Amino acid sequence: MSESIPIIGGTGALGYGLALRWAREGVDVVIGSRKAERATEAAERVRAAVPEAAVEGLPNDAAARRGPIVFVCVPFRAQSETYNNLREVLEGGQLVVDCTVPIAAAVSGKATRSLGVWQGSAAQQAQEMAPDGVTVVAGLHSVSAPTLADLERELDEDVLICGERKADKARVAALVEQIPGLRAVNAGALEMARIAEQLTPLLISINARYKAHAGIRITGLPADGHWE
Repeated sequence: MSESIPIIGGTGALGYGLALRWAREGVDVVIGSRKAERATEAAERVRAAVPEAAVEGLPNDAAARRGPIVFVCVPFRAQSETYNNLREVLEGGQLVVDCTVPIAAAVSGKATRSLGVWQGSAAQQAQEMAPDGVTVVAGLHSVSAPTLADLERELDEDVLICGERKADKARVAALVEQIPGLRAVNAGALEMARIAEQLTPLLISINARYKAHAGIRITGLPADGHWE
């Protein structure tokens, strides 16, 4: 299996922003979409912004086969359908980084209002839907998609990573920290995603008031070695 980063839902705001940032750092990226033509168009936009980018656009099922760590960046309303469609595609041993946020905007409500999830969080719901042997890690809920997509903007914030095994979270952290200005923080077990996911509507509310794209910074952590 290659070391490309597949981004399921890579034509959306968050997925596209991540594709741009990783491509600029020389990372091979595969943008996935339900429609092949949308994935191809998004890949072309990335190449226009980053001419040297190694980026490809594929349907979601083909994209998910292209790397050991798959990022799922779909709206909450599409989460269940996405995992059902990937059930026969994802393989044991793969990691899935679920970035889904259960906010009311998914059902025509307010983006500052969260939705209850029976399993506790969208990430725990994703783990329940994932095939046997596929591990879900949660992250990237608090990073501003518009800021990611603006390559002129410098990033300076933390990314909370939730999952059951430290080794899995460390692998995800290594990818996150390839994007300058992002620091990955071990936020505990997957159940902690229920808290991390709630930061999104909170930040949306703050940013609307301040007309900003604020992020999260955790203070008092050791300068390095926090993943050893």
